[in-house]
Amino acid sequence: MNRFSLTVSTAIARVTESALGPYQSAVVRIGFSATWLLFLLREFPHRQELYGPDSPWDWELARQLIDTNGAFTALMWSDGQGWFQAVYALGLLTSVALLLGWRTRTMSVLFMVGVLSLQNRSVFMGDGGDNVVHLTSIYLVFMRCGQVWSLDARRARREREARARGERVTDRVGPVLWAASGFVLVTVTVAGRFHSEATIPVLLWAAWVVQGLWWAVRRLRKSPEPRILCEVIGNILHNGALVVIMVEACLIYATAGWYKIQGSRWQDGTAVYYPLHLDYFSPWPELTDLLAGSGTMVLLATYGTVIVQVAFPFTLFNRRVKNVLLAVMMAEHAVIAVVLGLPFFSLAMIATDAVFLPTTFLHRLGGWATRARGRLFSGGGRTGAPEPPSQKDPEPTHVGFTA
Repeated sequence: MNRFSLTVSTAIARVTESALGPYQSAVVRIGFSATWLLFLLREFPHRQELYGPDSPWDWELARQLIDTNGAFTALMWSDGQGWFQAVYALGLLTSVALLLGWRTRTMSVLFMVGVLSLQNRSVFMGDGGDNVVHLTSIYLVFMRCGQVWSLDARRARREREARARGERVTDRVGPVLWAASGFVLVTVTVAGRFHSEATIPVLLWAAWVVQGLWWAVRRLRKSPEPRILCEVIGNILHNGALVVIMVEACLIYATAGWYKIQGSRWQDGTAVYYPLHLDYFSPWPELTDLLAGSGTMVLLATYGTVIVQVAFPFTLFNRRVKNVLLAVMMAEHAVIAVVLGLPFFSLAMIATDAVFLPTTFLHRLGGWATRARGRLFSGGGRTGAPEPPSQKDPEPTHVGFTA
């Protein structure tokens, strides 16, 4: 009984005292923001047909559907050309800012607004990858995804160094962003633009209030208890969102695998053959013909896909097997991106899989990136080896307006 109580108390302390998986969270942030940014850039010439006034799913049809399902989209606030261009630009800018980790707390909220606004405007334009981006954009709002590999982390480090030197540090950008976002929220709410049954407006208001609360609590130097409480709540929300992404990945693979098992084409090992002969999924006809012409390759790809998807959730209990299977799955998505011409679906799934990457590998990846950046900015000259990152989770920087 004592051992059980000790285990429970240790688990509770671990969940409440720190935001777990800082490197995994950073990779998820970078992966999904990059995926959405690349998608918006590729579809920039076709944005009018996808989500704008020239879409076959016109503004009036979208309004009727949204009145029924209560989905959130800022594109329903106006059918003007200028407003559409502004929302599309918001999606691009917030994707870049979130990718770089600049004011990640605020940018994660605006990133969610951009994703939901465009996707909910034309719900029939998406695919499985869009659904993953849709859901994860909401989860990122609850995550401390700017602890490492971000401009926020660099700013927090510089602020600590400045305080250590006895200098006074003042954040002017954060309050300006908070005031501007509050003005927009009040204006939109008073104008009645929010759907009465939508839950996203409640989340937006809650995020805005929490930002202001944390800013105020951070300045209570004589009473640390409120700040500690806010940190605990923030850690719980972050860790909960991280677990939700893990569960989501397991459900995606498990359901996909078990549904495939029930199909006759997956049972006889020929299922992969058919999409390789669809023009829509054949950006490289010579390559698809080469793969489809090998019966052994088709058989291995068909059975291998099912085995990997069904087995993955069970391999989480064995770290070595999980890492091997994770590498296989990421390689499979890379092949799908090239062979079937589904790059953004594959990028979204790879970004989701990244939540399971081992921390030691991400440390090495960060070291490689640091050395590559040093060589790039030094003109190819020799640079000193970067200081290895600490194995301990970084200090929380997701406080107030910072991240």
